[in-house]
Amino acid sequence: MMKDPALFTYCMRLADDSAILSQRLSEWCGHASHLEEDIALTNVALDLIGHARELYTYAGQIEGKGRDEDALCFHRVEREFTNLLLVEQPNDDFAYAIMRQFLFSAFMHPFWEAMMKSEDELLAGLAAKAEKEAAYHLRHSAEWVIRLGDGTEESHNRISDALEFLWMYTGEMFECDEVVSSLVAKGIAVDPMSIKHLWDETVNTVLVRANLERPTESWMQTGGRKGEHSEHLGHILSPMQYLQRSFPQAQW
Repeated sequence: MMKDPALFTYCMRLADDSAILSQRLSEWCGHASHLEEDIALTNVALDLIGHARELYTYAGQIEGKGRDEDALCFHRVEREFTNLLLVEQPNDDFAYAIMRQFLFSAFMHPFWEAMMKSEDELLAGLAAKAEKEAAYHLRHSAEWVIRLGDGTEESHNRISDALEFLWMYTGEMFECDEVVSSLVAKGIAVDPMSIKHLWDETVNTVLVRANLERPTESWMQTGGRKGEHSEHLGHILSPMQYLQRSFPQAQW
């Protein structure tokens, strides 16, 4: 019998965010702009898959049906994933990958800082470690946003196009439904709106330094938390789940 359905759903959402973004970043392994960046993006991907592992394992314990991290990550279909739409967006080019990482990290760094005060000991412990890694992810991606935005005409245009395209996926990070609100009331979850001013401050500061204009579009895509995804998620899951579906007993 499941101990806490809301907490299970919350952990699965966070785990799916990390797992899918990690898979996206790992696609750069061997293809980044230079060797140092190749290693840097791979390290970020490894940090994220570490977060996903702990969250999937915890979710499996809460669920109480014997599903472990492998079962929860590799043996679910597309509609069962509840990640943000932002993290599944494709690596159209390096600028898109960097902007996607920056917008996500600008949210996750204050998120993990706030989560360190959670009444849930495991989530608070994970946050204490993840906050340090998220700080690096944010610093690394922000430096690249500034470098590209303040660089050549071509780099500026590419990072500007990435910002314009990805902006409509940022609103989903601040959505608060019954799952989140019930856990916020218990002191377990983070109210996403409580950290929006920090996200705005970081984004605005970096965009100014990068000579980029903050988009004015207010309409936002939504649906990821309900399992309604873009056409891209299926193409992520196919290679990601292939090994475990072919060899179900394989271990991470």
